Amino acid sequence: MSDQNQYTPPKVWTWDSESGGKFASINRPIAGATHDKTLPIGEHAFQLYSLATPNGQKAAIMFEELLELGLTDAEYDAYLISIGDGDQFGSDFVDINPNSKIPALMDHSTTPPTRIFESGSILQYLAEKFDVLIPKDLKAKTECRNWLFWQMGSAPYLGGGFGHFYSYAPTKMQYPIDRFTMETKRQLDVLNRHLSANEYMAGDEYSIADIAIWPWYGSLVLGDIYDAAEFLDVASYTHVVRWAKQVSKRPGVKRGRRVNRTWGPEEEQLAERHSSSDF
Repeated sequence: MSDQNQYTPPKVWTWDSESGGKFASINRPIAGATHDKTLPIGEHAFQLYSLATPNGQKAAIMFEELLELGLTDAEYDAYLISIGDGDQFGSDFVDINPNSKIPALMDHSTTPPTRIFESGSILQYLAEKFDVLIPKDLKAKTECRNWLFWQMGSAPYLGGGFGHFYSYAPTKMQYPIDRFTMETKRQLDVLNRHLSANEYMAGDEYSIADIAIWPWYGSLVLGDIYDAAEFLDVASYTHVVRWAKQVSKRPGVKRGRRVNRTWGPEEEQLAERHSSSDF
C-alpha cells in the first residue's frame, strides 16, 4: 500500500464530512429522531414498518409462514420505510426502534401495544406468541436459538463488511475486501458443514433459524445480493445451495421476500402489504 493511501487517525475523531458510498447521506454518529413523522396504522393487530433488505425480509417471511399455517390472527399491515430517504429517523419510528433500523413491529393485540425491534427479537416474539416454527424439545429449541444468534452475530461481517466494501464503498480497497471475503467464505463453510448433515438449520424441522439465515446467506448463494456469487465461488458450497433452493420454494418465502420491495422486476415488488390479495 502506498504512502498516499495511509491514514493516521486523529487523537479524537470528529464528524467533519460524509464518508462516501451509497448510504453516506444517512450515516451519522448520533441517535434520535431528525424530524417529526407520524406512521400509518392499518386495520390488523400487527403493524410492520420495514424494507425488503435481508433483515426486513425475515419479519415478512415470518408473517407469511404463519399465515401459510392457517394462523389468521397473524394478519398484518406492512408499510414501507425508505431508509435512503431517512424514514427510519422519523419520530414515530424512533419511538418503536430507538436504534433507527428496520424492521420494526407494533403488536396492537396487547394493552398497551407492544413494540418489538431487532429482527431476531421479532422472530422469537412471533414464534413464542403463536407457538410455532420453534422446536418444542429443549435440545432442538436450543439448537434453533444457537443458529438464530449465530446469524445475528455473523451477518454484519457479510453485510456491513463484505457487502459494503465489495459493492457500496466509493472505491475498491483490497485489504477490507480480502479481509471480509475471507470471513464470508469461512461462514459459508460453517453453514456448508452443518447442512451436510442437517436438512434445516435446527435439524429436520424448518424454524425461525432458517427464516433468519436464508435472506442473507440463501440470497447470497442464489446470486440475489452483492452480485458476488462467482467471486465467492458459492457453487462450491453445495449443501448451502441445496438448502437455499429448498427454502426459496416455500410459498411463505416467495411472498415474504416481496413485501416492502420497490426494486427489481415489477412482479417481485410490493411496496405495501395489507392482505393476501395484494399478491
